[in-house]
Amino acid sequence: MDVAFLVSKEGIEQAELTEPWKAVEHAGHTPRLISPERGQVRGYHHLDPADSFDVDLAAAEARAEDYAALVLPGGVANGDLLRWQDSAVGFVRSFAATGRPIAVICHGGWILIEADAVNGRRLTSWPSMQTDYRNAGATWVDEEVVVDGNLISSRKPDDLPAFCGQLLKALDAGR
Repeated sequence: MDVAFLVSKEGIEQAELTEPWKAVEHAGHTPRLISPERGQVRGYHHLDPADSFDVDLAAAEARAEDYAALVLPGGVANGDLLRWQDSAVGFVRSFAATGRPIAVICHGGWILIEADAVNGRRLTSWPSMQTDYRNAGATWVDEEVVVDGNLISSRKPDDLPAFCGQLLKALDAGR
């Protein structure tokens, strides 16, 4: 099954992209990197530039029904840049309508807020986002990983083992 990883051009918290990516591959699924623009995107280790990654598909070309799950990595700049890209917001809105798993970590959730996909949901994130989630109608909690129906959320890179475990569990349930 293909799994969409949606990121902006830069500012991606690299571990929040690469660790779930490896977990998805190891479980026999195919990760696909989607971004508003084709080309390459840049990962970061917090504020320090890290590796570049090739984009598989532009968000405007991506179809939600082609993916078993959507992963939204964090990174402050990534989350902020992504939420004002119409093609990315449209893809997330379409994906949320499928009811398939969405796994979001750290600041990756800003685009979920922009896509009106958190109202009435329970989730977690980096603590600085709690007011944004509450203002969007969500219940924010400070936990390692939260599963609310198809929505899987975590706070930070330290939570990646639990986050990846819940993502794989959701993918297995969808087989």
